[in-house]
Amino acid sequence: MEWLNVTAEQGLWGIFLSSFLSATVLPGGSELLLFGFLKLHPEQFWPALGLATLGNTLGGMSTYACGRFLPKWQRLEQLPHRDRLERRGPALLLLSWAPVLGDALCLCAGWLKLNWLSCLLYMALGKALRYALVAQGSAW
Repeated sequence: MEWLNVTAEQGLWGIFLSSFLSATVLPGGSELLLFGFLKLHPEQFWPALGLATLGNTLGGMSTYACGRFLPKWQRLEQLPHRDRLERRGPALLLLSWAPVLGDALCLCAGWLKLNWLSCLLYMALGKALRYALVAQGSAW
């Protein structure tokens, strides 16, 4: 178990990187990493929660940016949840944390050129709430 002995600083960098990559199309387990890190370093609750949220939000915004620069191809008109996203706007990005669906929502929001700041705020709020639940669970 010697490999578990990471410093808090190393662990925080790992949480940030894992949460960023987990928000892209790459699979990841940032929630599990956050949970385990907080079991080892409970005093790092707020920094870990903040970095996980920041990393995952930036990863989601990178998917948004990819969508924003996609041309308006005809076949993209058939993107799943496109009509809902157009009707409800950026608020639907509260669900951007959800596996698979979240990536599609972020990509579609960018492709529809929804307001980036509204998308960022809703995305961050949804991701923060999810990570807060995970982090709170580690305290039990």
